[in-house]
Amino acid sequence: MAVVFLISSLRPVSAQPSPILDGYVREGLANNLALRQESLEIKRVSESINQARSLFYPRVAFNPTYSLAAGGRRLQFPVGDLINPIYRTLNQVTGSDRFPTNLANVDEQLAPNNFHDTKISVQYAIFNTDIQYNYLIQKQLLTAQEARRRVVENELRYTIRTAYYQYLQTLDAIRIYDSSRRVLTELARLNEKLVNNNVATREVVTSARYEISKVDQQMAVAEKNRESARAYFNFLLNRDLTASIDVDSSLTHILPEQKEALADLQQTALRGRQELSQLNGSLRAAQTTVRLNEANATIPNVFVGGNAGFQGFGYTFRNQAYALAQFGLQWDLFRGYEKRSKIQQARIQTDALQTRLQEVQRQVQLQVVQAYYDLDAANESLAATQSGIANADATFRVIDSKYRNGQSLLIEFLRYQNDRLTAQLQHSLARMDVLVKRAALDRAVAVD
Repeated sequence: MAVVFLISSLRPVSAQPSPILDGYVREGLANNLALRQESLEIKRVSESINQARSLFYPRVAFNPTYSLAAGGRRLQFPVGDLINPIYRTLNQVTGSDRFPTNLANVDEQLAPNNFHDTKISVQYAIFNTDIQYNYLIQKQLLTAQEARRRVVENELRYTIRTAYYQYLQTLDAIRIYDSSRRVLTELARLNEKLVNNNVATREVVTSARYEISKVDQQMAVAEKNRESARAYFNFLLNRDLTASIDVDSSLTHILPEQKEALADLQQTALRGRQELSQLNGSLRAAQTTVRLNEANATIPNVFVGGNAGFQGFGYTFRNQAYALAQFGLQWDLFRGYEKRSKIQQARIQTDALQTRLQEVQRQVQLQVVQAYYDLDAANESLAATQSGIANADATFRVIDSKYRNGQSLLIEFLRYQNDRLTAQLQHSLARMDVLVKRAALDRAVAVD
């Protein structure tokens, strides 16, 4: 009757909320190491945006240089040899010494020796397509990276939930094996009484004990599975692998059941799946790259700048001050069709991303269809196991009563006991499979 009551009390709902599991999901999203790596990657891309933004500001640099030189090319010019004779002639003509006749020839080292240039340089880009479009590209890449993080969050949310359901299933299996062992232990005690009263022979006792040993073996495997499931769940939450896990017993009594229309779920997935947002961000960045290369091919870059400081031989700073203002324009008129090739390359990349986006949209729709019908099949399987466990339990109660009254053989009792155990395990697996398939549908639709 207990099993019949359990089955009749099941209330199918769209998705059963679990405060305990939701708390574990939040903990996993806060502590998971893979998600932390994605957060660090977002911070890295954010710094790339700051670097791109910094290019809009003027560049100011302090550039002092001091040069020492020896040897090398020299500037030689016979100034004295050319001018001194002319000046002597002029002095003779004028009868005076007004013109010097001892000018030396020029013999200067071209490389400056004991020369310094201490200056502050300022440069500001008035119009630069590289700076403007690079900033937009970095912002779009950040959007794509944030969408990637939400993709990991969605996958992690599904993984945590399925790991929790697997842990609950191992606990349920242990409970079932323990219940079966109690039945077999009671059977062994009953058989011992029958043997002592000369109603049965010794093999009924050894057969019962053999069945107990098989259940003990299955129990050991189930306990091993429980510890493995516990360790994996705690690993996802970045906790101590042996930490205890709170059990939400409501998940084993109230079953989720899919009721939404398939077409509505597909549209929800197309709006909410972050894989599509990530590709859209990458696509916008590729389209901006196309505009960047087109602008580079037709629009010049304009900048202003200047230098102010001291320049001369020896660090005296006396009569060495200078200032220089600059206005520049850079326009590559021809570079061997390199710019045309870059534009074409960027357009090909855009087309590839658009094709990939269409493919992922189709994949998302396919995933929703598969998850939808997987859940539908799981619900049907659960209904079958519910009927199976009710029939197996009713049959076992009849056989148990008949065996106690000497109207049934031990082999029949053990057969129907094993059938009951199998039905209970199948029902437990089917119940958890519904939860797992619902989580898979939530992942496909991108439901938090």
